Amino acid sequence: MTAGPGPGDGGPLLSRSGHDRAHLARTLTDPTGGRPVRVLTVDATRAVPVEEGPAGPRLVWDERPALPAGAVFLGEAGGVPYAAVRGERSLTVNGRPVDHWAGLREVGAALGDLDAGLLAQAVGILEWHERNRFSPLTGVATTVERAGWSQRDPSTGTEFFPRVDPAVIMLVHDGGDRVVLGRQGTWPPGRFSILAGFVEPGESAEAAVAREVEEEVGLRVTDVRYVASQPWPFPQSLMLGFVARADGDRPLRLDPHEIEEARWFTREELRSRDGQLAVPPSISIARHILDRWLSGELG
Repeated sequence: MTAGPGPGDGGPLLSRSGHDRAHLARTLTDPTGGRPVRVLTVDATRAVPVEEGPAGPRLVWDERPALPAGAVFLGEAGGVPYAAVRGERSLTVNGRPVDHWAGLREVGAALGDLDAGLLAQAVGILEWHERNRFSPLTGVATTVERAGWSQRDPSTGTEFFPRVDPAVIMLVHDGGDRVVLGRQGTWPPGRFSILAGFVEPGESAEAAVAREVEEEVGLRVTDVRYVASQPWPFPQSLMLGFVARADGDRPLRLDPHEIEEARWFTREELRSRDGQLAVPPSISIARHILDRWLSGELG
């Protein structure tokens, strides 16, 4: 498959993609096939160069005659190879002015399909390299292979591939007109979202939904159903979205280490929320699931 969902498909915004990852080319000495390559610089804070165009923000790509040393091959689109590399901020990129540097959270929702998919991929794979420079078996420095898509322990020959941490994010409803939203203590005042947590070893995603809901708010759920998924490379998660049903008459019992506040909200409260209530931004899968529930599509 050459591309992921686009905006017209109604999926989460960070699930969009407009390029072919060209995984077979990663095994070649030159995955670009000798063609010029567009290279995206990602700084240490995960920010990238952006220019503001008439149709919205666009990434500023560096045009290189060949794949630079240390760059990760991302794939291609329209016969053009793309890659990403760690680097420092600058005011221009190959003579082109940079309006500002921004991260995926800030501009991901406004980017076109191609830029959005490439940026999510670039951030995720570069973060993996930053956090996995040494072999977990022997502690020796690894060597990078497959155009940036694997690392090898030179002392044992063991090859390591990028890992993604599965996380579940779930909208808990009462089968009627109410949904549970919670907030963490580190969030801005008034910010509420649906519940979430990581999948543990030896656990299915559905079991993780049930466990996390009971741990965080003390409710037991039924009718756990998958909705959609979204990459969340901060640094390397994949969010698996679900809806689940709980008894709305049972009191909430909060885990004080995870949740500062949680309560039931009606559709009307969320549709007509005032300035004291903030819901997740449009870039998040939490907002995607919540909006679909508000429209009556889920539940």
